[in-house]
Amino acid sequence: MTTTGTTGDLPLAPDARQHLDLAETATARNYQPLPVVLTSGQGAWVTDVGGRRYLDCLAGYSALNFGHGHPRLLAAAREQLERLTLTSRAFHNDRLGPFCRDLAELAGMDLVLPMNTGAEAVETALKVARKWGYEVKGVPADRANIIVADGNFHGRTTTIVSFSSDPVARDGFGPFTPGFRSVPYGDADALAAAVDEHTVAVLLEPIQGEAGVVIPPQGYLPAVRELCTRENVLFVADEIQSGLGRTGTTFACEAEGVTPDLYILGKALGGGIVPVSAVVGRRETLGVIRPGNHGSTFGGNPLAAAVGHAVVELLRTGEYQARATRLGEQHRKRLEGLIGHGVRAVRSRGLWSGIDIDPQLMSGREACERLLARGILAKDTHGSTIRLAPPLVIAADELDWMAEQLAEVLAAPSA
Repeated sequence: MTTTGTTGDLPLAPDARQHLDLAETATARNYQPLPVVLTSGQGAWVTDVGGRRYLDCLAGYSALNFGHGHPRLLAAAREQLERLTLTSRAFHNDRLGPFCRDLAELAGMDLVLPMNTGAEAVETALKVARKWGYEVKGVPADRANIIVADGNFHGRTTTIVSFSSDPVARDGFGPFTPGFRSVPYGDADALAAAVDEHTVAVLLEPIQGEAGVVIPPQGYLPAVRELCTRENVLFVADEIQSGLGRTGTTFACEAEGVTPDLYILGKALGGGIVPVSAVVGRRETLGVIRPGNHGSTFGGNPLAAAVGHAVVELLRTGEYQARATRLGEQHRKRLEGLIGHGVRAVRSRGLWSGIDIDPQLMSGREACERLLARGILAKDTHGSTIRLAPPLVIAADELDWMAEQLAEVLAAPSA
C-alpha cells in the first residue's frame, strides 16, 4: 500500500509525509508500519503529528501494559534520571538489589538475571538451560538439546531463528545453530516422544503471541510440567508477551496452576519507558551462572531497575490482573458476536485477542488499515489475523467503541 494521499478515508496528517519520506530514506526496512506518525501518548490513547487521536490496541506488543505515560512509572524514571543511570555491572548500584528481590518474590522464585531486550533474555535462558544440563543433569559436553514448538516466536537473533518455523524469519540467515527440536504446539504426546536423555529444557510460550494469540488445549501446560519433572528437564516459559498482567493473571502459566523452572520476562517489565528483561528462577537452576559466564553492559542498570521495580509494585496489588480479567471477558463476548459476520474465529485470554478475519473479505493488513482510518491502532499477523492487546488501563466504553469500529469495518469491506 502506498502512503501518498490517504488510507481509507483517513488523510495523512500535514507533517506526516516528511516523516514517512525521511524514515523511508534513512531507515533499514525491517518493518512495514502503518502510515501514521505518532508524537505523544497518554493512557490508552496516542496522538499523531496532525493532532488526531488513536486508541492504541497494540500497546507495544504488551510493552505498554500500563499505558502511555503512567504517572508512577514516569515518576520513578524521572527521579532516577536525576541520580544515576548507568554503572555497568562492574560495580553495585542501589536499585538493582531491591528490584531483583521483589521481582523474584512476585514470581515465587529465588533469583533474577537482568538483561535488556526480550531476545537477550531468551538467549540467556538457553545458555542457563545448557549449562544446567551439563553441570547438574550430567549431559555429555555439547550434546544438549532443547525442545521448542512449531509456530513459536522468541526473538530474531541467529540462534533463535534457527528454531523458528517462519520462513520470513529464517530465510537468508543460515547456517543455523544446532541443538533444537521442534514439535507441534499443544501436542503433549509429540513433546514426550521428542525427549531423550540429552534433553535439558522445553521452551514454550504459554500462549503463542506472534502466531495469533494461540491458546493451547486445556491440560497441556500441566502435562508439560509433569513431563519435565519426571524426565529431569527444565520447563522454560517465555512470558515476554503473556506475562505481567496481560492475560488476567500475573503470569499466563498461573491460569492452569503451573509453575515453570524459569520465567522469561520482558516488554511490560520496562513500563514502555526503557528496555528491561529478565530470567527468573530457582537458585539451583540460575545458580549455575557464575562471574564471566554471561553479562551485559546495560543489563540491570539503575534506570532500568528503578522502572522495573515500579512495575513490580503496580502488579503487587492485583488491580491490573483483575482489570484484565473483567474487561477481557466483556471484550471477548463482543468479539465472539462477530463470528459469522466477517470473523471466522476469536481466541482470547484476558485483554489479549487473536481475530481471524475471513480472508475472502480482506486481509489482516487491510483490516488494520481500515481500523486506522477509524482511529484504532492494531496489528496483523499471518495473513488474515489481527491481534488486539490494548493497555490494561483502557476503559470499558473504549473497548466497546473499538469493537463497534471493527464491526463496521467488516460490514463495509469495500468502503
